[in-house]
Amino acid sequence: MEFMTYQPAAADLGWSFFLPILGLVALIALGVPIWVAIGLGTLAAMTLTEALPLSVFGASLFEGINAFALIAVPLFILTGDALVRSGLSGKLLNLAQATVGSFRSGMGSSTTLGCGFFACISGSDAAGAAAVGRMTIPRLVDRGYPLPAACALVAAGACTGILIPPSIAYIVIGLVLGMPVSTLFLAAVIPGILVMLAIMLTNVVLNRMHGFEKGHERFSLRNWLAAVWDARWALFVPVVILGGIYSGIFTPTEAASVAVVVVVLVGFKQGTLRLSDIPRMLESSARVCGVIVPIIAIAHPLAQMLASLSIPQTMVGGITGITESPVLIILMMIGVLVLAGCVMEATPNIVILAPLLLPLAQMVGMDQFHFAILMITTLGLGFITPPLGLNLFVVAGLTRCSVLAIARYAVPFVLAMLSVALLVAFVPWLSLWWR
Repeated sequence: MEFMTYQPAAADLGWSFFLPILGLVALIALGVPIWVAIGLGTLAAMTLTEALPLSVFGASLFEGINAFALIAVPLFILTGDALVRSGLSGKLLNLAQATVGSFRSGMGSSTTLGCGFFACISGSDAAGAAAVGRMTIPRLVDRGYPLPAACALVAAGACTGILIPPSIAYIVIGLVLGMPVSTLFLAAVIPGILVMLAIMLTNVVLNRMHGFEKGHERFSLRNWLAAVWDARWALFVPVVILGGIYSGIFTPTEAASVAVVVVVLVGFKQGTLRLSDIPRMLESSARVCGVIVPIIAIAHPLAQMLASLSIPQTMVGGITGITESPVLIILMMIGVLVLAGCVMEATPNIVILAPLLLPLAQMVGMDQFHFAILMITTLGLGFITPPLGLNLFVVAGLTRCSVLAIARYAVPFVLAMLSVALLVAFVPWLSLWWR
């Protein structure tokens, strides 16, 4: 058979190419910070393959973070932190409860909707899991949910943090692939909402099967209007962010800075935020940025090295030597992304896999925006799948519940999110409706 005799170009480099890969895997397995592992692997590959001179590395690192759009990452993280410290996140959850709390499985549905509201402002899933989990997990347990089930629901709902715009993941993939972030935000609206609805529906089905919730509230228009009014400033923030971007008033970066100012000023006005809180907010946000930004910086020299070795073209040739079926190729891409999401966080996966998989996606006729939305939607599964499962560990840390017990209850939500990813893959309109 033809594919059995196919020899990828990378194989011609012998150990000079594969030794850095083995070293990278070993460093990650040993728990070395991912950006350090990728950086050392890139340096080793540059040295052994002589694909690029080492003098390029330093300048390329600077180019990787010398982007105005990148300023939005720490600003959105800071906005999410300010949202929690100012108490606005609690108002959003109260609004979610007043909106869908009267439905059967209403507490679970309002928790998921609250995660969606939080995602519209913070752009971070782990922050959403921590903020929403602290307030909703005790309520869910009081309503009859087993503790692991309540944790699994919050962990799954918080996955909307990277799926509903504005999202840090879309900022990163926009930088890596050179795509406009504002357009990515627009393309992500329907898939992000579909994931949120799929999690809600899955929770409703689980309640029908197991009867977790033992009661629900009656809907009150007066209470709902009161909740809307109470949350008016929190709702104003996503209006500022998205409205400013799509009206042309702000760039995404400028919108993020305005959002920070609005949340902080509202917190001061309501008396829930003090000047003494600002240093802690800045420190907390800086810790998160210290993980994300170095990975983005290292993406540039890594991408340059891969391109100089023709690795994306080699990968495309190798896969097409096995099959030329677009359906099978797309399923293979989804499989790679699911497995990668199980062992690595979204940002390094975007940095490593986006440049490799984009040529393959384009070969089967997939638009680059369609590919980007599919990639982020699929990587979202990784936040609730072991062994990494960042959201699982966040809620486990909040409750001291076993990660494996939470993961077992998270399986239906993983399947629901995977179903949405397959829908996004084979129905391009869901990502390209804006055209």
